[in-house]
Amino acid sequence: MALKSPCIDVCAFDGKTGLCLGCFRTRDEIRGWKKMTDHRRHQVLNDRSRRQAKLVRETSTVPAED
Repeated sequence: MALKSPCIDVCAFDGKTGLCLGCFRTRDEIRGWKKMTDHRRHQVLNDRSRRQAKLVRETSTVPAED
C-alpha cells in the first residue's frame, strides 16, 4: 500500500528554507510525491520530521524583540 501524502493543505513556503510550512517538504518533493517509490517516500517522511524538529528548535531559541 502506498504511503499517504503528508500534505495538510497549508502550502505556504518559508523564504529562508524553501520548505512548506504545512508538511515540511521541498517543492521538488511535493511535485514528485506521486512518482516516488515507497522507499523514497519513507526517506522524505523521515527528513520531514527532522526538519520540523529543527525548525521548532531554531524558532524557540530566537530572542524576542523588545
